[in-house]
Amino acid sequence: MDLVKNHLMYAVREEVEILKEQIRELVEKNSQLERENTLLKTLASPEQLEKFQSRLSPEEPVPETPQAPEAPGGSAV
Repeated sequence: MDLVKNHLMYAVREEVEILKEQIRELVEKNSQLERENTLLKTLASPEQLEKFQSRLSPEEPVPETPQAPEAPGGSAV
């Protein structure tokens, strides 16, 4: 009985380590994508953001992004 228990515990520990590594990789990838998304939002013009937001379905709320101050003449700087 101890042999079966030890084998199962070893298998479970091994699986836990694999899952922990996958979680670390996914957290890292998520952080990278969040940074990329933030960068793209800051580089996008207000017109591009508006066009993108209009394509989203109404059920998906879009967080407000800070707008770039407008220069005289109505164009963003």
